[in-house]
Amino acid sequence: MSDSPESAVGASLRRMRENGVTPNRELGQNFLIDANLLDVVANAADVCSSDTVLEVGGGLGILSEHLAERSGYLHVVEVDRRLEAPLVEAVAPFDNVSLHFGDVLELDLSELDPPPNKLVANLPYGIAAPLLLSSIEQLPECQVWVSMVQREVGERLAAAPGSRTYGVPSAIAQSSCDVEIVRRVSRNVFRPVPHVDSVIVRLKRNGPAPPREVRDLIHAAFAHRRKALARSLALAPNPAEGVRDRARAALATMGLPEDSRAERLSAADFARLTELLAASKPGVSG
Repeated sequence: MSDSPESAVGASLRRMRENGVTPNRELGQNFLIDANLLDVVANAADVCSSDTVLEVGGGLGILSEHLAERSGYLHVVEVDRRLEAPLVEAVAPFDNVSLHFGDVLELDLSELDPPPNKLVANLPYGIAAPLLLSSIEQLPECQVWVSMVQREVGERLAAAPGSRTYGVPSAIAQSSCDVEIVRRVSRNVFRPVPHVDSVIVRLKRNGPAPPREVRDLIHAAFAHRRKALARSLALAPNPAEGVRDRARAALATMGLPEDSRAERLSAADFARLTELLAASKPGVSG
């Protein structure tokens, strides 16, 4: 069984000491030592016995054993082989856990069996947004993502159109998910203490991953975010013929100013803009 909430801090420190583990700053390792957050994370993901959960960044296994007790099956991905011994120790009492060692950004998550319907993670800051966004496409059966991320990353993912922090991650995530910040997390619940605070962010799927055409349009639209969206598209490498004028006309059709900037458009607006631009390509008849 897992350590009680009162002993989980001790378990983290004990596993670090017994296995000679020192956090790897290059990997962005900050180990969770506050047991109170284990229930917060599991409850935010609403983990139950019918769930197959993917945990990214198993670390010392403190969250892993907590999730193993509650889920039907648990996949744990960890890039640092030095943590194999404490991870094996943590999940040894459970027969519903698979450990996967490697860089999660290089793994084919679609091959996980059984396929996860929830992803839970305490993510290194450098891979948080890329992983969450790519897994929306790679894991079509995944319905819920709950992750501790750098506060700036979480606020970007959840940002509303028109806000200063709304950008590519916001628009792509919100193309297929409802995104919300569950709570703020003090930097003091990790060892070593990072230089920034974190948040727990939750994504709930409301549709399929956006097609590549939509994702490409979003990236091009924000590439020059201080310029009008139509101008930004025209500045993209190998721009489509007449894209500036066609984008202005499409925005007008959508009821938006022709000189709108990218941050004004919602995820649904980008999907609609993609459709209108495709329909107005030279040689395409209505």
